Amino acid sequence: NIDGADHIFDICNCNVDICNALRTSLLYNTPYMSKSGYVAKVDTNKCVACGACTEVCPAGAAKLGQKLCTKNGPVKYPKQILPNKIHWGKYAWDENYRNTIKYHTHDSGTSPCKVACPAHVPVQGYLQLAKEGKYVEALALIKKENPFPAVCGRVCNKRCEDACTRGTIDDPVSIDAVKKFVADYEIKQANRYVPEKIIKNATGKPFNNKIAIIGAGPAGLSCAYYLAVKGYTPTKYKKNEKPGGMLRYGIPEYKLEKNVIDAEIDIIKKLGVEIKCGVEVGKDISIEELKKQGYEAFYVAIGCQGGRLPGLENEKADGTFVALDFLKQTLSPNKPKLSGNVVVIGGGNLAFACASKVTVVALEEKDKMLATKEEIEESKEENIEIINSYGPKRIAVNGGKVIGLTLKKCTQTIDPSTLKFAPKYDETDTKELQADYIIFAIGQEIVWGDLLKGTNVKFWKGNYPVADKYTYQTGDDCIFVGGDVNTGPKFVIDAIAQGHEASESLARFVSKNNVSQTLGRDRRYFVSLNKQDIILEGYDNAFRQKEGMDTSFDYHKSFKDAHNTFSEAQVKTETKRCLSCGQSIIDTNRCIGCGLCTTKCEFDAIHLIKNEPKCSDLRKAENKVTGLLSYAAKRGVKIIFNSLSKDARIMRKRRKEFKKANKNNPNKHTGYSVPPKTF
Repeated sequence: NIDGADHIFDICNCNVDICNALRTSLLYNTPYMSKSGYVAKVDTNKCVACGACTEVCPAGAAKLGQKLCTKNGPVKYPKQILPNKIHWGKYAWDENYRNTIKYHTHDSGTSPCKVACPAHVPVQGYLQLAKEGKYVEALALIKKENPFPAVCGRVCNKRCEDACTRGTIDDPVSIDAVKKFVADYEIKQANRYVPEKIIKNATGKPFNNKIAIIGAGPAGLSCAYYLAVKGYTPTKYKKNEKPGGMLRYGIPEYKLEKNVIDAEIDIIKKLGVEIKCGVEVGKDISIEELKKQGYEAFYVAIGCQGGRLPGLENEKADGTFVALDFLKQTLSPNKPKLSGNVVVIGGGNLAFACASKVTVVALEEKDKMLATKEEIEESKEENIEIINSYGPKRIAVNGGKVIGLTLKKCTQTIDPSTLKFAPKYDETDTKELQADYIIFAIGQEIVWGDLLKGTNVKFWKGNYPVADKYTYQTGDDCIFVGGDVNTGPKFVIDAIAQGHEASESLARFVSKNNVSQTLGRDRRYFVSLNKQDIILEGYDNAFRQKEGMDTSFDYHKSFKDAHNTFSEAQVKTETKRCLSCGQSIIDTNRCIGCGLCTTKCEFDAIHLIKNEPKCSDLRKAENKVTGLLSYAAKRGVKIIFNSLSKDARIMRKRRKEFKKANKNNPNKHTGYSVPPKTF
């Protein structure tokens, strides 16, 4: 940065990832070695805590915090201790700086909605854009973390809403409904939003590395989307005739219509992703054969395609179904037509997806069922009976055909000591049900076939692949896993989040530069603010808007999705209810004034201001030594006067801890590896 007599303003334009001056100052915690005369300043009124500035900040100066005051006043955020006030030494270095600068949230927390979302979608940001009528811009912001907003607007389990600060006052903001409106608005446009590819190589051309994604569910599709945005052209292999995985074959039409899935996948195709359907890897072609074709990395996200049975006699009798198979059959021309008494065993969303004028039997108590609140509420409208705290004991048959079911009382579902699923029963407390059909929705399992034959992938719990919890890399270095195949059955948004993270792992793996899988990687470190320790000086008093149902047809007897979408007026009303909990906080002692944050902020909320004019003083080379001596003398005086300061006490404590930790090995220094509270 040059700011001499003529007030010339200039910022260097090199890549911060390879800036040696910046690396040196981060290692020694001496930002003035690379600091300009400027510092970033956040406009609190405009900031929406989207996190764009924190993601791009090369010095770790921008972090997410909160906009709301605590009961003791505004949060006081820690700042980097500078070496111009106290004695400096090895104890103050940060050899782990590549990781510590990637923690994006202060320990005191930020917007609960962004934290609670597994994909960490910038909710506060897209609500603000929607409020301003910038619907496509809102959609673009969502897609930075979630390429399936139309899908999630219909089937997400809404953890963001459960965490919403507004819920401490009345009702949480209807975040999902706004997302659905924004996504549906964009789908109807003639020119749909296709993200610009970000290609980070010298040629500016797409990468030619061949990456295979096996499985076309939400995890695999998300991975493909973000790899394509990074400049890769992955190939997807799917054994079914159409992509979508459980979105298509596990969620009924009345919850998620297939044209919505197709509309989202169309964008992935426009990004250049090739989807090969009807090809089962491990049967039609092997991973070894794909390697011979030049594929360098593989992402396995086939989901849990098999259903479980309870292990009872007659569980495969005529009239019994496994939920997943049943749902797939409903999509075929020869869909099953059930009449009489139908019993569904299970308390999750899959159980209710199968339910229509039936009895649902769940092990869990009513308030502990795994199904979403919406599923349970809608089941009441369908007159579905729910029997809680019971499980199947015996299946009665006549001539090989189901005629009844005996239930037994469930006294425990979760072991309180291990917090693992460990049901217990009272065999003497029973119920008898008439049943013409029984559908088992009690769990899912992975069906591998010969997919991993000849690989070095190891397993645990019998069927789950052993994979790094952070990078998803398996024992076979070129194979990564994600989605339900990695975690067991979870929600769509969990699979999306894993697919996004896996795209980073795959991109790093195929790099020709032996890039570390973890070094300098976004740590995805998010902490929620304390909703019990805030002061709300004022807020919109509008009631939560509701989508309602389309009553122009009898949706009780139809598989058409009857859930309405918000009107623009409802969107305006609902988005005003957001309390704008979060904001970005700049540590001015860490900020080097590079200005990268200002180029990424879409809300004009961050600008550079001049606050350190001496950082851009010009000095001739022959006068350098005298300048350094003068500075050293002034610093010595400051250290004497600051010897009793809080900063000095902190550093003395850290110095003692460092000496104690390295007493037996004075040459060892590992730096700190957790988000430092005092730096």
